[in-house]
Amino acid sequence: MQEDDIMAPQKTITPAAWVGLFAMGFLWGWSFLAVAILIRELPVTWIVAGRVSIAALVLWAYVLLKGLPVPPLSRYIWRFVLVGSITSAVPFLLISWAQHHIPSGLAGILNASTAIFGVLFAALIFADEKLGLRKGTGVALGVSGIITVIGPEALKSFDLTSLGQLTMIAATMCYGLSNSVGRVLLSDLRPEVAAAGMLTGAALLALPVALIGSGLPPLSLQPETLGALLYLAVMSTSLTYIIYYKVIKVAGAGNTSLTTLIVAPVSIALGALVLGESLSAQAYLGFGLIALGLLVIDGRVLRRLRGRNAT
Repeated sequence: MQEDDIMAPQKTITPAAWVGLFAMGFLWGWSFLAVAILIRELPVTWIVAGRVSIAALVLWAYVLLKGLPVPPLSRYIWRFVLVGSITSAVPFLLISWAQHHIPSGLAGILNASTAIFGVLFAALIFADEKLGLRKGTGVALGVSGIITVIGPEALKSFDLTSLGQLTMIAATMCYGLSNSVGRVLLSDLRPEVAAAGMLTGAALLALPVALIGSGLPPLSLQPETLGALLYLAVMSTSLTYIIYYKVIKVAGAGNTSLTTLIVAPVSIALGALVLGESLSAQAYLGFGLIALGLLVIDGRVLRRLRGRNAT
């Protein structure tokens, strides 16, 4: 390891980045309710294709209206497709399928493990996001939380619920990796352009898959289904990814994953209030361990406690 890698200044979360993290957490928290509504009427392939395609169109319209510089597509198209597949197309498909078999609140809890994988991948790739003892302890707590949520009995009596939970974990691994890949391949672009390009790459993958796998989409949708799709595409995807690329430049890939700490409580509350869902004590205990792991990874609470003890 080179000396400049060891001494690289570590990424921190500024007050503005914290605002962005909370905004993303709130907007993404509602996405699990939207997906729960959509799976009643739409195939999962068309949920994903509709979400990324509408979101891409909205963002390109914004980019053109603002006159933002667009990079040469011949140089960036492969980046857009790669980042779009890892950031959107694949995890969106996995989450939509998983929510056929697990409650939306549980999906939100498991989604919090994104930060655990985000920190791990970032530590492997970037010199300014090393793991260290504190982050390593936080990761260990987070992994124990994931195991607690799923439960060892899930492996003994493996069923669709167990598979749904493991599918959510696979989606969060994609998200965790996407933070680092996005920082490497798209951080030189304006956030709005990076988000529009990434979602275009996702649409290039998702539309053929939907057409081949599910045929043409339904031409008429219930008002609540249409509203859920528009929310998912415009608010939970277009707007959120603009914020995402702004935050990741400042806070780094691992820190950006901490937004999932806000997602889970929002999704749990909405699942209970709107869908009448109830979760086991084991799920809440697991989330508590994941949340504790993320707080240890961030380190702010520990520093404040040390400061109080020193006075």
